[in-house]
Parts: sequence; C-alpha cells; structure tokens
Amino acid sequence: MLDRYNRDISYLRISITDRCNLRCLYCMPEEGIKLMDHKDILSYEEIMEVVREAVRLGITKVRITGGEPLVRKGVTSFVKMITAINEITDLGLTTNGILLDQYAEGLAKAGLHRVNISLDTVNPENYARITRGGNINKVFNGIEAAKKTNLGPIKINCVVRVSSSEQNAMEVKQFCKNNGLDVRFIHEMNLGNGGFSKVEGGTGGDCNLCDRLRLTANGIIKPCLFDNIGFNIRELGVSEALRKAIHVKPEKGTVNSVNKFHNIGG
Repeated sequence: MLDRYNRDISYLRISITDRCNLRCLYCMPEEGIKLMDHKDILSYEEIMEVVREAVRLGITKVRITGGEPLVRKGVTSFVKMITAINEITDLGLTTNGILLDQYAEGLAKAGLHRVNISLDTVNPENYARITRGGNINKVFNGIEAAKKTNLGPIKINCVVRVSSSEQNAMEVKQFCKNNGLDVRFIHEMNLGNGGFSKVEGGTGGDCNLCDRLRLTANGIIKPCLFDNIGFNIRELGVSEALRKAIHVKPEKGTVNSVNKFHNIGG
C-alpha cells in the first residue's frame, strides 16, 4: 500500500516486549525503567491479528524486536505462527545475542530467516561497561549458533558515538570481516531532539526510502520512529489503526517525546 509520498509500505517491525536482560548506556538509565504492565502487552494472538491485516495491506517483511525479544516466553512458537503466512517473504529478529545460543536452533526450525545482532565492541571490558555487566562470550556463542543454523546473512548492528572510525567500531568491522558477518554502523540517536542519521551499510534513517511501520508491545501502530503519532489497535481496531498510520506517515522524522528506545523497538 502506498503512503501519500508514494512510498510502498511493506515492512512491519514488531516489538514483543519492553523487557531486556542488558542495560545499555544509550538505551536505559542506570536506575532502570518503568516496565509496562503485563495486561497492557499484546498477546501473540493479538499481534497475529495485526500481521494478518498488515499482509492484506501489502506487508511482506517482518522484524521481531524488543526490548530483547528472546526474553519473552513462547517466542519460537510465535515465529512459527508468522512463518505460516506465505506472503511473509522476509522474517528477521533483532537480538543482543545473549540468549541466542539457546534459541538459534529452535528459531531456525520454526522458520526464522535471519538475525541482526547488536555488538558495539569486541573488547570484553568495554562490552561489560556499555551493557552494564553483559558477558560478551555469550554473544560470541550466539553468533556461532546462528552461523551453524544458517540464520543469515547475519548482520551486526554497531552503535557509534561519533563515527565508524572509532576504535571499537573498527575492531567490530575487522571481527565481522574475519567471521563472514555483515556490519552496519548506527550513529547514536536521540528521540527527544530528533538526532538521527542514515545507517552506514543499511537503509535505516533514510526517510525517502522508509517503507516501515512499527507495532509497540502495548499495541500502538507508529508510522515513524521520530514522531509522536501512534494509533492504538485496541481502541481503533487493527484495520483502522493500520490505515490511519499509513495515511498520516510523515515525509520525514522530527522528534519523538512519547517513546524510548527500549519500548519502541528501534
């Protein structure tokens, strides 16, 4: 389905939880966050209603995000629900990789196509600092598990503060080269002041090419990451929320003062 700027909206990003097993510096405050009430988080059945209607409107690509999606119980079964829809030709999942070693085989058998893994450094001490205590060896194990189960091409998402020539970023780039992984550099963003740029190695951040909608874990369809606009599927109904989001999708991002990265799915 085309939006008013003639962009073909074919990509749905689904945040299935606001929970995460890391506390990355650029994503969460040190004191933690106020979590959504469980009753407000969509059931998998509610999400599938959105997926089915989105497919009827032209969605062919789906990405599962969080928080950290692998902390939600039943995620493998949820993947299987989506892969039963033939029109979905590209199904991905973005993860921090901590639990991927445990889930990769099951996700692959359920039909997941590929994974994006967040990795901002390959230095164990720097990783523990950035994530406030994360164990980088678990991520390395997750990467190997993804390779063994053919969840690829595996893309590494590396957040940089200033540029991809930073030491951490350069080391991640070399690691990816050595291990047959694709790397994308994402400049640190700020929802509240509209600070975003194009992703190096990807199309994210290029408003002219934006073909996506987002579904938050509590049921808000958002047409733009950097905009306050959102439509509640429980209040409006799935079809109406989707159609409104496509109709008012802005030409370009501005600011988002009502969401945080941990609850919108990036």
